[in-house]
Amino acid sequence: MAESVELPNRLAILPFRNKVLLPGAIIRIRCTSPSSVKLVEQELWQREEKGLIGILPVRDATETTSVGPVLSPGVGTDSGEGSSKVQVGTSDTHKLDGKNQQEVIHWHTRGVAARALHLSRGVEKPSGRVTYIVVLEGLCRFSVQELSTRGTYYTARIAPADMTKAEMEQVEHDSDFIVLSRQFKATAMELISLLEQKQKTGGRTKVLLETVPVHKLADIFVASFEISFEEQLSMLDSVDVKVRISKATELVDRHLQSIRVAEKITQKVEGQLSKTQKEFFLRQQMRAIKEELGDNDDDEDDVASLERKMQSAGMPPDIWKHAQRELRRLKKMQPQQPGYNSSRVYLELLADLPWQKASEEHELDLRAARERLDSDHYGLVKVKQRIIEYLAVRKLKPEARGPVLCFVGPPGVGKTSLASSIAAALGRKFVRISLGGVKDEADIRGHRRTYIGSMPGRLIDGLKVKVSVCNPVMLLDEIDKTGSDVRGDPASALLEVLDPEQNKTFNDHYLNVPFDLSKVVFVATANRVQPIPPPLLDRMEVIELPGYTPEEKLRIAMRHLIPRVLDQHGLSSTFLQIPEAMVKLVIQRYTREAGVRNLERNLASLARAAAVRVADQEHSLPLSKDVHHLDSPLLESRVADGAEVEMEVIPMDVSNCEISNAFRVSSPFVVDEAVLEKVLGPPRYDDTETSERVSTPGVSVGLVWTAFGGEVQFVEATAMVGKGDLHLTGQLGDVIKESAQIALTWVRSRATELNLASTEGVNLLEGRDIHIHFPAGAVPKDGPSAGVTLVTSLVSLFSQRKVRADTAMTGEMTLRGLVLPVGGIKDKVLAAHRYGIKRVILPERNLKDLVEVPSAVLGNLEILLAKRMEDVLEEAFEGGCPWRQHSKL
Repeated sequence: MAESVELPNRLAILPFRNKVLLPGAIIRIRCTSPSSVKLVEQELWQREEKGLIGILPVRDATETTSVGPVLSPGVGTDSGEGSSKVQVGTSDTHKLDGKNQQEVIHWHTRGVAARALHLSRGVEKPSGRVTYIVVLEGLCRFSVQELSTRGTYYTARIAPADMTKAEMEQVEHDSDFIVLSRQFKATAMELISLLEQKQKTGGRTKVLLETVPVHKLADIFVASFEISFEEQLSMLDSVDVKVRISKATELVDRHLQSIRVAEKITQKVEGQLSKTQKEFFLRQQMRAIKEELGDNDDDEDDVASLERKMQSAGMPPDIWKHAQRELRRLKKMQPQQPGYNSSRVYLELLADLPWQKASEEHELDLRAARERLDSDHYGLVKVKQRIIEYLAVRKLKPEARGPVLCFVGPPGVGKTSLASSIAAALGRKFVRISLGGVKDEADIRGHRRTYIGSMPGRLIDGLKVKVSVCNPVMLLDEIDKTGSDVRGDPASALLEVLDPEQNKTFNDHYLNVPFDLSKVVFVATANRVQPIPPPLLDRMEVIELPGYTPEEKLRIAMRHLIPRVLDQHGLSSTFLQIPEAMVKLVIQRYTREAGVRNLERNLASLARAAAVRVADQEHSLPLSKDVHHLDSPLLESRVADGAEVEMEVIPMDVSNCEISNAFRVSSPFVVDEAVLEKVLGPPRYDDTETSERVSTPGVSVGLVWTAFGGEVQFVEATAMVGKGDLHLTGQLGDVIKESAQIALTWVRSRATELNLASTEGVNLLEGRDIHIHFPAGAVPKDGPSAGVTLVTSLVSLFSQRKVRADTAMTGEMTLRGLVLPVGGIKDKVLAAHRYGIKRVILPERNLKDLVEVPSAVLGNLEILLAKRMEDVLEEAFEGGCPWRQHSKL
């Protein structure tokens, strides 16, 4: 809203050709000419909020008609450089940009001071010309006393033209002013009421009538009308508020009358048949005439075909009524009309959805299902047992609503393939919906049909396009990777999908009718439980899939991975042989992961090397027994002449394996250690890594949990000359930083008992700083389970005794030295086993979690339980921790 401002003596002038800006009005302009760009840059862009400019109307000498609301600022407003003065009220002759002829413009004597509400700068390509988009607000009137140029644009010496505050207070008590004000407000209120009935708007304008002074309202109302340039100038020159209100009342009344006349005309037009309706009736008559004459050679009516398709879709009665209503609306529309295609696509979706169509389930055979799971997956005894239990319940009560299974585990442990095995055991179709990176709620619920390019959500689209049945096994993959932003929260939308009490009436925004998802068997996968919102997690039964042990990886490689890799590369055991001992070396030296994906990649590298060897062989290939011999004179002559046969004709029914068998090699490609190092490179891991890294005091070995399974984490501490500060590096979170501070405090408070200080009161940090680092530095780390590892590292540093290289530990500690339980014990123990660790220190209260660890792993490890920090130190050092005789610990 315009407000009283203190005007300077001189303002930069931006000419408006055949257009007027009134106080209180807001207008958007685009400045492109060099003069207007220079003015905006120096007077508004550089001064930011303090910048003011003057808007002065100008008119061409040849201009005879009023212009529309679109402004072209800068046209005819640039002058040559100089400091010439222009007499006010006379015409100014100058050259236009890019034109050779001279053009005369007339300057008006009054203008409006304006400020910029918004500025944006742009560069046109490829010319590189700078342009500005400016949103201006008119503030108050001024009179021009002298006009001059400053560089490429005009400036003017001005004087305020509006009444002062004292003059306004005197006028407000004038009886004529009061009558005019009441008349203006009554006319304006009548106009607003009419617009409110017509356009359902006007609430904000009514507030203006009650809060803004009448003399300002007059300018605001007139600025919103399309009136002639002369009328705009007349309103600008109305310095006397009574004259201004009188003119504004006249213009508002004229606008009101024009709206009433337009309404009468509209009512008359609506009572007549439109051109589109006439065409529709004529087309119907033409179609009827053709049918009577037997001249209807057109194809079957598409709408009738769509109707028959909808009738056979098996929709519920209420949805069928909705579809009929949409179909009647479509029949009344012409194909050229807007909305015809969107309505047709919507009806086709209703007709294609599997409302009643379901895949036929064969009788569940638990023995066959168990054999299928065992053949597809090695190990995972607990997981497979839970799936068998789920299938047993489905066999006894097919209509039972079972829980939503959520497989949680590192990548590459077989979560997706387990869901596929469930579908095979149930005899149902399988559809996978990937939720990784989904941030838009419309991906789940669909877009509303009012939007351009709207479409159904992924669930409805998957049922329609991928499976076409209402009872598939649907895998919601990577459910922990959904995000949220201004477009909604997909995880919240999934609450309705996974709730058995709600998903029977799932409402997709595009479909806009309930769809029954209760027959769908939902299975979800995730790498971590933490990112899943608690309400969504509550609707699922979490089944954890830990990483595989090296023995399990070996069995998986021999039974599943090697046959699959050979088949993918067109090989067989005749060409490539990978002994079991070599697979063990690949697992030990080239992979340290929870799953088997990297193991499969390494085996694929060996297969590619064998494929190159087979393809490069140069000895002649004997004809296979399945090759048809050709009785061709040309071929016989070439063979007789000793020519080389370049092609074998292979029948169409020969399989890939039979084709591969045509390539007989003298000896198979047997993988040994030399081949491993040649193809896969030097070993990435070895058993001496831990002993080498713990060879100096201050280094300890911890166990951590990640989304990719358990990992071994080294903690390094060192001391240097300083002021007693603690430095932490390695992309650490707040929790682990607090754990480091707690560890240092505990060690300092127990320095004498631990033989780290000779007398009481000795400061271990006096004259030195402590630096603790967590490799690798590029991986973010956080969590409380490194507490005992930090204390062990600090005690090793201060005592200059090395920690045992075969020992790893995990556990949270308190300031009093208690060791608290932590999570992920199974994954951490498996990680220690993968790294060749022999001894693992765990919190005593985590003893119950060892039940989930395979017995083969526990048999190769020594599990040490600790209740207090002193128990950890006693086991971490060779020969125990050096306690004092008088220790009270």
